[in-house]
Amino acid sequence: MSNLNLQVNIDKSSGFCFGVVYAIEMAEDILDNEGYLYCLGDIVHNDEEVARLTNRGLKIIDHEVLKNLKNEKVLIRAHGEAPSTYQLALENNLTLIDASCPVVLKLQNRIKNSHDDDEQVLIFGKHGHAEVIGLQGQTDGKAIVFQDSAELDQVELPAKFTLYSQTTKSTDKFYHIKDELLSRGYEVKANDTICRQVSNRYEELEDFVSHYDKIVFVSGKKSSNGKVLYDVCKKHNTNSYFISNVEELEQGWFVENDKVGICGATSTPMWLMENVKAALEQY
Repeated sequence: MSNLNLQVNIDKSSGFCFGVVYAIEMAEDILDNEGYLYCLGDIVHNDEEVARLTNRGLKIIDHEVLKNLKNEKVLIRAHGEAPSTYQLALENNLTLIDASCPVVLKLQNRIKNSHDDDEQVLIFGKHGHAEVIGLQGQTDGKAIVFQDSAELDQVELPAKFTLYSQTTKSTDKFYHIKDELLSRGYEVKANDTICRQVSNRYEELEDFVSHYDKIVFVSGKKSSNGKVLYDVCKKHNTNSYFISNVEELEQGWFVENDKVGICGATSTPMWLMENVKAALEQY
């Protein structure tokens, strides 16, 4: 048994954002009282946390299953949903437990208002992402969604339009895209709708990772925000490793007396980072 004597710390500002905390607390309250609850899509983009809640009685369903569900309670997760979901709930006598993040709800509202004012809406976001589907739903599917500006080369854009962003995108990239569209001669009404709790993480992470020999970044593979934050780690500390669970740790990454920092996405549970810390301290 080697003793690497690693010094391990968890980043205090990592872990669930308030939107996710709120959704999980709502789910746990109902599970405690009723023993089961339906949830539309993964409650959070983290398989370990989903498994923990599934074991407590959370039933993850998709929109196909929702169509045939009647007289039940269904949780709307932090990412939010399109208006069609609320309409379906009325028709099927479903009680929606709405844990949509307030930041997302506000954005949905702004996009709906832009659409109602006949503005062409562009959304900088990930295709097929739950939040983006909900946002696009506010425009009857007429918003143009793009992941990078190159995609827009193929699109006939009007001379003026309104630009929004998925809440977990990189602020730098958003402003870069805005400037590029302006330089192409478009009239752009840009709305920075990135969640500050997420964007502040970038700066905090830059600072955090600079104090350690090695960084272990813990996140689900489906997390958009996890990918962005891991890139920040890697950029400011090249010895950064991405794992989704304790099993993916490799002792060979570390040498004796390494100072190791553990951090994660806004969808990474603190208990999972604590398990990683405990495993590293065994080396």
